[in-house]
Amino acid sequence: MTRKTINNRTDIADKHFKKLSIQVSLNGLSFCVADTVTQHLIISDAVVFSEEMNPMTLQAELVKLFKKHNLEQMAFDEVITVHRNTLFGLVPKSLFNEDNLLEYLKFNTKVLANDVLAYDEVENQDLIIVYVPYMNVNNYIYDLFGEFTYMHNSTVLLQSLMNNLNQDQEPVCYIHVKEVQMDVTVLNLRKLILYNSFTYSTKEDFIYYVLFVLEQLNLDPKTTNVRVFGTIDQDDPIFQLCHTYIKHLSIFTPTIPSSINMESPFTSTMDFTLINTL
Repeated sequence: MTRKTINNRTDIADKHFKKLSIQVSLNGLSFCVADTVTQHLIISDAVVFSEEMNPMTLQAELVKLFKKHNLEQMAFDEVITVHRNTLFGLVPKSLFNEDNLLEYLKFNTKVLANDVLAYDEVENQDLIIVYVPYMNVNNYIYDLFGEFTYMHNSTVLLQSLMNNLNQDQEPVCYIHVKEVQMDVTVLNLRKLILYNSFTYSTKEDFIYYVLFVLEQLNLDPKTTNVRVFGTIDQDDPIFQLCHTYIKHLSIFTPTIPSSINMESPFTSTMDFTLINTL
C-alpha cells in the first residue's frame, strides 16, 4: 500500500503551508517545494548522475542536495517521496495477498535478503504495485521530517495517465523518458493493456524495446499512436530514430494538475511524475 503516514496537523497555528515532493533513483534526484496557499512552486532542482549510484551513495547525494537548498532547516505539512526503479511488479487487486509480496517479485526482480518490500494501490483501478523502496533514503527523510508518504514512480505515472486522459478509440502507447529509464504504458479506453519499464544505453536499445512491445501486443508501428514525453524532444536522436519506424510518433504534453499555478516558473521543466504528486 502507499504509506499513508502523513502527520495531519489540525491546529492552523502549526501549519507551515509548504509541501515537499522528492523523487529518488540510482540515476538521479529531483525535488520541489510548493506553497499550498498560492499553489506556486517555491523551489525546484534536479541532479542527473554521470553513472548509476548504489543506495548508500544515493543517500549521500540526497543529503548534499538538501544542504544546498537548506531543506533540512525547513518545516513542511506534507512530504512525499517517490522511488523510481525497475524493482516492481503489477498484481490485479482481486488476486493480491499482502502476505505474498516476495512471490510477486522473485521471478522477474532481484530481491536481496535484507530488502524491505512495499506496495501501492493505484487509485480507481484494480491494480496493486509491489516494489522495493530505498529504505535507507526513507529512514533519512523520516529522521529529518518525521512521518511522510512514500510510493513507487509507476503508481503516480499510471494514476495520472489512466485517470486523466481522454478515451482514445484505439490503443495508444505512452513512453515516459527519464535519464536511462523508459516507462512504457499502453492504454485503450483508459484500460491498461501493458505497463513495463526498461533501462537503455543507446537509441538502438530504445527503439528495440518500443518495437518489441508493439510486436507483443500485435500493434502495427505504421498505424499505432506512440506519444513520448519527459526528457525528450523532436530534435533528440532517439526521437529521430523512432520516427523512422513509427509513423504516428509525437511529443506528448501532459496536463499540469489544476492544483498547480501555471505561472510557477518551474512547471515547464518539472518531471511529470514529481509534479503529479503535488
